[in-house]
Amino acid sequence: MDAERWQRLSPLLDALLELPEQQRNEHLAALRREDAALADELEKLLALEEGDDDFLAEPVVEVPNGARPGARIGPYRLDRLIGEGGMGQVWLAARADGLYERKVALKLLRAGLADPKLRQRFDREREILARFAHPYIARLLDAGIDRDGQPYLALEYVDGEPITSYCQSRQLDIAARLDLFRQICEAVSHAHANLIVHRDLKPSNILVTPAGHVRLLDFGIAKLLDVELLPVEATRTGVRTFTLHYAAPEQIRGEPVTTMTDVYSLGVVLYELLTGSKPYRLKRQTDAEWEEAILAGEPLRPSQAAVRAEDEATRPYSPARLARELAGDLDNITLKALGKRPEQRYVSAEALSQDLLSYLRGRPVLARGESLGYRTRKYLHRHRWALGAAGLVLAVMVTALAVVGWQARQALREANRAQAMQNFIAGLFESAGNTPLDAPMDLRTLLDLGIVRGERSLARQPQARAELYGVVARLRLGLGDYREASALLDKQASLLRALPSAPTSLKLEAATLRGNVRRQFSDVRGCEEQMQPLLALAEREQEQLPGQVAAFYSQLARCRRDLDERNLANQLFSRSLKLRREHGDDVGVAESLLDLSSLYADDGNPRQAIRVLREALAQFRHKIGDRHPLAIDMLRSLCSLERNNDDLAAAERDCRASLALAQDLHGRDHRATIDARRQLAALYVDLGRYGEAESEFLDAYAWMRTRMDRNHPDLARTYNSLGIVAWERGNLQRAIEYQTMAVDAWRSSGNAALIAAGTYNLAMILHSAQQDTQALSLIRESRDLRVRRFGANHALVGDNDRLLGEILASLGKTDAANAALQEAVTLTRTGYGEAHSHTRRAEIALARLQAGQGDAAAVQRLRGWARHDSGDIEQRKAGWLARAYAAEIDCASRPAQARGELDAVLAQIQLALPEGGALPREIAEIRANCGKR
Repeated sequence: MDAERWQRLSPLLDALLELPEQQRNEHLAALRREDAALADELEKLLALEEGDDDFLAEPVVEVPNGARPGARIGPYRLDRLIGEGGMGQVWLAARADGLYERKVALKLLRAGLADPKLRQRFDREREILARFAHPYIARLLDAGIDRDGQPYLALEYVDGEPITSYCQSRQLDIAARLDLFRQICEAVSHAHANLIVHRDLKPSNILVTPAGHVRLLDFGIAKLLDVELLPVEATRTGVRTFTLHYAAPEQIRGEPVTTMTDVYSLGVVLYELLTGSKPYRLKRQTDAEWEEAILAGEPLRPSQAAVRAEDEATRPYSPARLARELAGDLDNITLKALGKRPEQRYVSAEALSQDLLSYLRGRPVLARGESLGYRTRKYLHRHRWALGAAGLVLAVMVTALAVVGWQARQALREANRAQAMQNFIAGLFESAGNTPLDAPMDLRTLLDLGIVRGERSLARQPQARAELYGVVARLRLGLGDYREASALLDKQASLLRALPSAPTSLKLEAATLRGNVRRQFSDVRGCEEQMQPLLALAEREQEQLPGQVAAFYSQLARCRRDLDERNLANQLFSRSLKLRREHGDDVGVAESLLDLSSLYADDGNPRQAIRVLREALAQFRHKIGDRHPLAIDMLRSLCSLERNNDDLAAAERDCRASLALAQDLHGRDHRATIDARRQLAALYVDLGRYGEAESEFLDAYAWMRTRMDRNHPDLARTYNSLGIVAWERGNLQRAIEYQTMAVDAWRSSGNAALIAAGTYNLAMILHSAQQDTQALSLIRESRDLRVRRFGANHALVGDNDRLLGEILASLGKTDAANAALQEAVTLTRTGYGEAHSHTRRAEIALARLQAGQGDAAAVQRLRGWARHDSGDIEQRKAGWLARAYAAEIDCASRPAQARGELDAVLAQIQLALPEGGALPREIAEIRANCGKR
């Protein structure tokens, strides 16, 4: 049987299996008049069910490859099948790779389905679930593609039962049922705030745990309102993707869905929770009859349905008592949710929940209107005992009327907030739809328009407006629009200060975003001040909100690291990593390992940093895949570490991979792409390709200058890079100007590590320009900063000592130069290792000084290093320099031979570095002065 035929049969078979025999036969007879072949197939399946207890124990259509109990899918071992639908199957599975133990609900796309839209919906479900961090929505724990090409989603396993059967089996009263239903509304409202419509709300997708907590499942056909329009679902013909009995009229008609489509489905679920039955009474249980009823039929009032119900369905009430309880407010609330036209329903799930809360508290509900008689009756019922006191009757009545008026205004404000949210989403959607088909959509313009609409429509709803500011600010951050994001977050902060009862999750997310923006502006002290006050709150909520708290810890740790508080940063990074591992957040684990690797590199452990990052990247690719934005940052970080470790071939490979992925995922005009291009351009400098490097740096400068302040640290990095290129090309005055701009910008930020790097480079350029007095003060400043930050034994301090020794030697301070270079050799050997180019450069500088003082052994060491052949360009540069310094010694006694040797060195360099550079310029200067002294 093919998949499409089974999807047509499956809901009909489910309905027939639930009917008594006589009604089942009547239903089959009606079906046979419409579709004889369909009725025959159903009759055969029913006959199999009667004769075989294991009927449908095996799936009717093809199962995913390898989907059997005990089989491995990715890192998971399948246990048993727990669900099956049109898209695929859901298995109970357990983690099987030994990293940790956890049961998951593993969703598999059914193999062999020809319709590519199923794969699109499967991928879209992964994207949707990744957006959610809500206690009443089943969380996405993992996603990937098995080695056999089988896509899977690992979801939180919910050990529960459908909400209707949960309430019936425990005979919950109306208040308890409504409390559970309001949890559903809260989850759906969270989805709507993220611009997502579920489109298939039904009891089997709403489970209740033994602890009494709701979990909303299955976003397989959910619609994202912030992306392009998707084809509408087939209804009367083709394969239906929603469940008919819970579908809204616009779904039957094939019209675009909105958030109010989910409100209708919630109304059906509420009806079934209260009465134990569906809203419509049909003579024939056929799809056509259901469609007609949903489109044109009037639902029976819940109180009337209760009167006709069996005693079993109404427990713990009798049918008559249940009818009395439902009559009035609950009748009207339920029927308002079931309005045929979207505008007749509640404008949002939140508005429906608010009306139910008003009912539970004895307050007026919007579904009953605003008549004075109705409000007065509600008041009298709530305050009947107080009114019994005869002496206070008049005073209580006046006060009560005032309270009722306030309550009415509150209800109106809630309705306006929900309506404004609907208007915002609809307006944003309309704006996207008005874009010509052949024109690209300007996302920034669309976001600006959305904010304008949102501020207008949510003017009286501060919490919803705060949520929207946070969503758009996060999008702006991703685009590199830091000023715009900061402005939105300032507005959000003002609203949250006036909302002491705002959700904890919103407070933590807002603080994390504000910290990120402050750090982007290099205001790390401001980042710490924004986030530190909420640390205690985060610690209290980390079990309930692990995703938000882990992100909070990581962002605060980055600010602590930038403030040189590396121990505190390490503690926070480790806590974030532990939380993410415990809750199966593979993307978060990779992000935390990336952060920790940067700490290892700062602490002088580059090899450990590279090892940790490579292992993290391998696991990330295995579990998540190659095409994820975080992989861009991981590859860039690897490139930087490998470059500093003299592995330029690996660095270039990873830099190019990072750039290719950034362009593929984000395009050329995105911050991630600009950063990847800058990283590759820095490698071009090492490889002597200065023209290409300068072009990339100038492009990065143009991009950043329009988005960042003049003294922004990232813009200063571009000044620094342009200064190094100018120095390599021999334009020393321009190099000094650029490098001075970089140092001044970094001084304004107060970041000691950046100031130390900038003053080191400026001292190096000034030394090349023979301005050694100025260079001396700068290199000493840089050294002092690095000693304070890393300690006196760090390898970077050894780099400072080498340049310090060279400057002192040029100033004729030989003894001080010798001491500095001896220390440089010791520190670089310890920190970088014997074979590192930085170690060799320190050794060569010391040997040159000693050879100039007549040390024959130093001359021999120079000649030995000159003969060392290496494929690494940095090691070759060191070898050429050693050869030139050895020839320099011969200039006094054998000038002609020395000049010939220097010419040979320059010829080799010309072949490897055709654009020249600081190294051949220094050797050419030695050549020009050879024999003149």
